[in-house]
Amino acid sequence: MDELVTLNRRELLKTTTGLLTGWVVAGSPLALIAPGRAWAVDLIALTSSEGATLMSLVRTIAPHDKLYDAAYALVIQAIDSDASKDAGTHKMIQEGVAALGPGFSTAPESARVETLKKIESSAFFQMMRLKTLQVLYSSPIAYAYFGYQGEAFSKGGYLFRGFNDLRWLPEVPVEDSGPFPEGA
Repeated sequence: MDELVTLNRRELLKTTTGLLTGWVVAGSPLALIAPGRAWAVDLIALTSSEGATLMSLVRTIAPHDKLYDAAYALVIQAIDSDASKDAGTHKMIQEGVAALGPGFSTAPESARVETLKKIESSAFFQMMRLKTLQVLYSSPIAYAYFGYQGEAFSKGGYLFRGFNDLRWLPEVPVEDSGPFPEGA
C-alpha cells in the first residue's frame, strides 16, 4: 500500500480521466493566498473536454471578468467529486454537456446565455447553478476577490471590525448618521 508508483508521461495520460489547468497572475490578491502560480484540478469522473465545457457554463452562470479560473475550477472539482460518487449524477452531467453541444465552451457569451436559457428548467442546469453558488462564493479565492474578510462574530463583531470600511460610499455627515453606540 505504501509502494511508490512510477508512471511515464504516456501511462499518466492514459490513466488520468481529465485535468484542468491554469495560471495565477503575480501581484494579484489570489497570488497572496495561492501556494503557487500554476494550478490544476485532477478530474476523476469527467474528461478534460467535459471539464472545459462545465467551466464555460459556470463562468456564464456567475460571470466575473476578473475572477480567476482557479475559483471556477473549484466548482468543477466539486461537481466531478459528486459525479464520481453517484452514477446518476454522472449520467445527468454527461447528458447535460452533450445537450450544450460541442462548441459551447468556445461560443461567445451571448450564445452561451441563449443556450442556457433553453435548459434553465432542467435538473442539470439547476444542479449546476446551485453547486456554482455554493462552492464559488464560499471559496477563499472569491473572498479575496470580493474583499470579504470572513465572519466577524469570533473577532468581536462587525461594528468595530469592517462595518464602516466601505470605500465606495461617500462619507455621511455626522448630523445624518444617527446615534453613535455606547462604548465606541
